[in-house]
Amino acid sequence: MTDPRLKSERIRVLIAEDQTLIREGLATLLAQQNDDFEIVGAAADGEQAIEFARRYRPDVVLMDLQMPRADGVTATQRILREFPGTGIVVLTTFETNELIFEAVSAGAKAYLLKDSRIDEIAATIRTVANGQSALSPGVAAKILEEFKRLRPRHAAASAPLRGDLTARENEILKLIVEGKSNGEIGAQLHLAEGTIKNYVSTILEK
Repeated sequence: MTDPRLKSERIRVLIAEDQTLIREGLATLLAQQNDDFEIVGAAADGEQAIEFARRYRPDVVLMDLQMPRADGVTATQRILREFPGTGIVVLTTFETNELIFEAVSAGAKAYLLKDSRIDEIAATIRTVANGQSALSPGVAAKILEEFKRLRPRHAAASAPLRGDLTARENEILKLIVEGKSNGEIGAQLHLAEGTIKNYVSTILEK
């Protein structure tokens, strides 16, 4: 079967959202963004999102977390199991550490709240379509706070937060957990802010 993505150079976006007004509103607003998005489908629940991902092979899925039949985390896991190159952008009303951690652990590349501006959502979709993560310092801090909470209680405070990271990555990770922004971390470590962003993406993808 021919890959549907070969037919268009625009970013193919699948919207997964159970609220009709939000789903249709997102489709309309994104279609007006510089003509670089193609809305290939709009799913009303998690199972339909999985079905549409198989049918339309989107570049990016804009994924709600709380949906009937299959939630957003489950849908993310199943889509990425079949199509690992798909970018998942979570768009939700929930900002708890646990939900953010679950979504990113499942493979989401970005996490946005539904009160985000449409230009911010569009920019995030473009970033993820280019194969990059797009997590704000605040969201990254919440993920890492949850990771820290889940660490064994007997782990020494001075021990690396993660054994699979380099010394520099662990250094940056600890500063993120302290709530520092990319700019503040860069200034403290005498590194460019763009370099810190690259480190954060690497940490979150490991």
